[in-house]
Amino acid sequence: MRDVSRLAGVSTMTVSRVLADPSIVAEDTRARVMQAVEQLGYVPDLVAGSLSSRRTRFVGLILPTLTNSNFGDTAQGLAEALGPAYQLLIGYTLYRASEEERLVRALLARRPEALVIAGSIHTAATRRMLSNAAIPIVEIWERPEPPLDRAVGFSNVEAGRAAARHLIGLGHRRIAAIGSELDDDVADHRGEGRLQGFAAALREAGLSDDLVLRRGHAPVSFEHGAEAMAALLERAPDVEAVFAVSDASAFGAMMECRRRGIDVPGTVAIMGFGDFEVGRQCEPAISTVRVDAKAIGEKTGRLLLETLTGAGTARAPLTEDVGVSVVARGTTARRDEAGPHGAERKGRGS
Repeated sequence: MRDVSRLAGVSTMTVSRVLADPSIVAEDTRARVMQAVEQLGYVPDLVAGSLSSRRTRFVGLILPTLTNSNFGDTAQGLAEALGPAYQLLIGYTLYRASEEERLVRALLARRPEALVIAGSIHTAATRRMLSNAAIPIVEIWERPEPPLDRAVGFSNVEAGRAAARHLIGLGHRRIAAIGSELDDDVADHRGEGRLQGFAAALREAGLSDDLVLRRGHAPVSFEHGAEAMAALLERAPDVEAVFAVSDASAFGAMMECRRRGIDVPGTVAIMGFGDFEVGRQCEPAISTVRVDAKAIGEKTGRLLLETLTGAGTARAPLTEDVGVSVVARGTTARRDEAGPHGAERKGRGS
């Protein structure tokens, strides 16, 4: 900093002010300082700065996986909403509760100014750490009642219900769903919520939920969808419609049908969740339950800025809802409009 001050012809205090809050320094002075910073390749020591100011200027973000494009969109929306004032430090759990616990402990040791976590199901130790953290905590991609602190998301149970209502409304009656299994450590609780909502809607319509299958472990993938669809067809060759808890699984299920010569949607209708790009671009395009993943990040970022700057209301448990919607595309059709394979489907189940 002394080198920068000498080159710019200003005091070290002025350099500090330019780097901390450029708006309070005259424009010509600010320009000289930034030119010196550029010329010297100076990088401020934020760790040293945080020791005196007790502000680390970073927000921790814990996601289940980095391979899901929706979580990437959420991270982008959060980063854009926070702007240059805060940096994201991202960790991922691969749906392991023990890894989430480790990441929470590691991030809190570095004194983040806030912590954002995808999901609302935590170990007892994680809940204790979060409750005692004394920083804003935002649970996302879920709508817990009540949240630990704040939440931005939607009801995964209602998303599953919406998928079931769509398939039932198309006239299907032998309806299945595929998702992943749960165990003590590895679990996709949001996907499980969709399965539970889907099964509940089937029962409410007087239909069986015996084809709601849980197979393999999270994270689900193209391969998971193909394997689950193969198992489903062995168990219920007369299945008429399938809901997958992710568009990735839905794509894999559709490819398995194609390998077997089963027409989609003529013989089997397929529906996913997430509105992934692969689902929009494949042929036929995948019907899905859409959620605005980037909006989750943007709403979370705005909520954190209000909280961290004191511009919002006093901190109290608060949930902000992001709605979901059904997007009907080529992999679903009315049972009586499914095409030349409709009669074949009916015969299979007889």
